[in-house]
Amino acid sequence: MALDIVQDAMLKLADKYAGNPQEELPLVFQRILQNTIRDHYRRQKVRSMWTTLFSSLSPQHEEDEHDPLENLQDKDNNSQEPAPDVSLEQSQVIALIEEALISLPARQREAFLLRYWEDMDTAATAKVMGCSEGSVKQHCSRATHALATALKAKGVDLP
Repeated sequence: MALDIVQDAMLKLADKYAGNPQEELPLVFQRILQNTIRDHYRRQKVRSMWTTLFSSLSPQHEEDEHDPLENLQDKDNNSQEPAPDVSLEQSQVIALIEEALISLPARQREAFLLRYWEDMDTAATAKVMGCSEGSVKQHCSRATHALATALKAKGVDLP
């Protein structure tokens, strides 16, 4: 993971600052690396929060590690249907999440869905949305807080 972050930072440096004087590159690289590390941990924190929320929708197991993909229902796979009460609770929570997503302003909803549902990085999301990376980060942050607040108001407890 650390090597991936360093590699991403080096690629950003080579891509955006190749024409800069060589004396500037160490300081620029240091700043890019710091921002890349910060972005990684922010993204990890948000994903962790939403993964925890959605994992609460699946039946609880006694195992420590749980793969949420194991519980997806697939008619072709003939997987076992969840208990009716669990299925009802899941559909109610999903409806609340969809309602909260719809109530977000369009730009926040777009940024949130592209970043966390489509798993696009900040640069790709900014390009699709036609705005700066800073705007994407701000829209995602506001969307995350608004969704958490809306879900908590509806009785969905976030860890």
